[in-house]
Amino acid sequence: MKRSVLAGIFSLVPLFAVAKGSYDPGASDTSIRIGTTWAFSGPGSVTSPLERQMAAYFRMVNDRGGINGRKIDLIALDDGYIPAKTVEATRRLVELDQVLLMYGQLGTPTNIAVRPYLNAHHIPQLFVTTGSNSLINPEKYPWTMGFAVSYALESRVFAKYLLANHPNAKIGILYQDDDFGGDHLNPFLATLGDKAASMVVAQQSYGATDANVASQIIALHAAGADTLYLMAQSRAAVQAVAAARNQPGWNPLIFMSYVATAKSVAGTLGDKLTGVMSVDSSKDPTDPGWAGDPAVKDYLNWVRTYAPPQDQASDAAGPGGYLSAQVLVELLRRCGDTLTRANVMKQATNIKNMSLPLLLPGITLNTSRSDYFPMHQAMLKRFDGARWVLVGQPITE
Repeated sequence: MKRSVLAGIFSLVPLFAVAKGSYDPGASDTSIRIGTTWAFSGPGSVTSPLERQMAAYFRMVNDRGGINGRKIDLIALDDGYIPAKTVEATRRLVELDQVLLMYGQLGTPTNIAVRPYLNAHHIPQLFVTTGSNSLINPEKYPWTMGFAVSYALESRVFAKYLLANHPNAKIGILYQDDDFGGDHLNPFLATLGDKAASMVVAQQSYGATDANVASQIIALHAAGADTLYLMAQSRAAVQAVAAARNQPGWNPLIFMSYVATAKSVAGTLGDKLTGVMSVDSSKDPTDPGWAGDPAVKDYLNWVRTYAPPQDQASDAAGPGGYLSAQVLVELLRRCGDTLTRANVMKQATNIKNMSLPLLLPGITLNTSRSDYFPMHQAMLKRFDGARWVLVGQPITE
């Protein structure tokens, strides 16, 4: 009698006690826990619209039933863009909150600070919000992956354009004297190849904390440059463009890193921005030229419903957070009921010709076990005095 009762009890166990999937910490039959750190405070807080988009996209997914029936639980902690705080917050997310993976963390120095810890513990560090190619090293750090246009891709696109259209250009380079500058400078010179010696007439560096870069621009002018490549961020990039435009009789062709082209940054230049060139990979939803595009309409409707911007002109323009969240959701969907960290990385390193409606035509995403930046094409754009106008066709690195 006892044996039959016990047998009856155990026969019921699969009905309510056996999980339907294979899980690592942070995943279950009902939820997927994800961690991120962001500069919600300090100077880096201007980037918070990106994180708001990520969180809002996950809210939409949850409202629609989640991923394979599982809700996304995003835990975001403030690190103030201070690497020591990033380490502290990341350890808390992994060890106390037990997230399945880290996603979208902002910044190069902050991500470098936690990269050894996350890789040592085999925690996916997915779609970091930086284009730093020095951060991404699949052989040494196989759990750390980028997402957006890399700084190397940007530089190669500029170099290929100059070789094809301005082979006799006299190039002056302003670069930030750290990994950010090196990530741009080395690929640019390598792509110019033998032509670098004749085309690059001068290089000037600046420190990230320097008060002004006008003297460096004056020096590049004096060296005879008729083309400038500004491997600079926000304030320095704006100062450099203004200084160049203020030199009497000098009208150089200017290339600006895409990280400095946000309306909240480059928009302060007014008419001085006219003629400046940069790169892009996605549609600008606030550009009237895309007003009739179905994907842009869907995105702006989504923004109004899930992520009302604090500044409509700036916050809605850059759909980077929306796009990376969209890809992460797709990868987690592909994981099915095997929500292990190893399977997450398997899916992340097997993206093949993924197209997204908000990417510019001709641009797709691809990864492999040796290629951790999904984007390999970008388009040039030029500011015409009112808006950024696309130039030519996508250029592949």
